[in-house]
Amino acid sequence: MQVIRNRKIDSNASRQLPESVAPPGDDPRPAEDPVVVSLTRLLQESETLLGREAPLGVLVAPADDVRELEPFLPRLASVAIEFPVFNDGRGYSQARLLRGQLGFRGELRAVGDIGRDHLAFLERCGFDAFVLREGESPRAALAAFSEISLRFQTAEDAADTVASLRVSRAG
Repeated sequence: MQVIRNRKIDSNASRQLPESVAPPGDDPRPAEDPVVVSLTRLLQESETLLGREAPLGVLVAPADDVRELEPFLPRLASVAIEFPVFNDGRGYSQARLLRGQLGFRGELRAVGDIGRDHLAFLERCGFDAFVLREGESPRAALAAFSEISLRFQTAEDAADTVASLRVSRAG
């Protein structure tokens, strides 16, 4: 599987650890493999999971409260936010909360029903990695980052807005 990471196509090094699979260490696979677990699993097995040497990521569902991640954020390599359907915008709010209020600086990945039309807006909210839905070309999707040149609202990227551009031109 390919991922767009920092506006470049990359391979996906981490794997989702299903709820039924034994935690790393009891698992026959090497404990050094990067894994992604659900928020529920992190909360239940935090000591075991955070005791590993390898990078750890968390998959957040739309109904999850990302504030529960706060004590773990300094030790997490990534947070993946799930977008189960095109019109579910809760992940945008979760990203803004993670970046703006909770100060998360690791990889913030959008997964699920993600198409090229989402990329520029997701990046503005703080996402820096994207797993596109099946059938979307990562190479073709890269153009989406430069297709929107004017911004009307402030966001996590601190890009100039139309209002700030007007003020700077007037002054």
